[in-house]
Amino acid sequence: MNRDLSLLIGILVSLFAVLLLWIVYITLSAETGPRLATLALEQLPESGVSHPVTAVLLNYRAYDTLLELAVLLAALLGIWSLGPAPAGFQLAGPALAVMARWIVPLAILTGGYLLWVGGHAPGGAFQAGALLGSAGVILRLAGHPRAGLPSEEAQRWLVVAGVGVFVLIGLLLAALGYGFLTYPKAGAKWLILLIETAATLAIGATLAAAYVGGRPLGAAPPSTPTPTEDARA
Repeated sequence: MNRDLSLLIGILVSLFAVLLLWIVYITLSAETGPRLATLALEQLPESGVSHPVTAVLLNYRAYDTLLELAVLLAALLGIWSLGPAPAGFQLAGPALAVMARWIVPLAILTGGYLLWVGGHAPGGAFQAGALLGSAGVILRLAGHPRAGLPSEEAQRWLVVAGVGVFVLIGLLLAALGYGFLTYPKAGAKWLILLIETAATLAIGATLAAAYVGGRPLGAAPPSTPTPTEDARA
């Protein structure tokens, strides 16, 4: 490497290190302001829920959660663009089949519980959606080609439900004069529950469909009769 270029790179690296040290010094020596956790807890009664994590995800930084759902949707659209889903696994043996019959309903039931309890205890849409998605993975491993998912058209509605309901509620609130995703105190709880319900279904369907790994499997096309069959008819 040219000596002058090496010297220039060394100077730039040194300046960058000095800049980082200065930022650290300014951060440590700055006056301590109100912490975000304290502010979040103070506003919790206005959020519509009693659990701070849910308040942060669905109220204080709802834009961020909306973008997370959009990222999941974009990822699935990328997977679907790669082509049709591969063939499913062979049908499960007795042990896995029995396990699937027990675990899948329990996963769905637990997902519903986590969705409901998220307003006042650990839980919420992402945890509930992950359980629904895991139920789909188990069904796929057990030999169900669609992983328990509905038809292609229904899948498309499900995967856009999270982003769609989020945006529609935000636009409705803006039209009513509250501001985009600025919930009125009286209806905040039910609006958040509606958003979380749609998000749960969307996350579960998205994760299961992503594991399937391609465009939704449609019904098998009708077989075309061969010339021999036509002659026999």
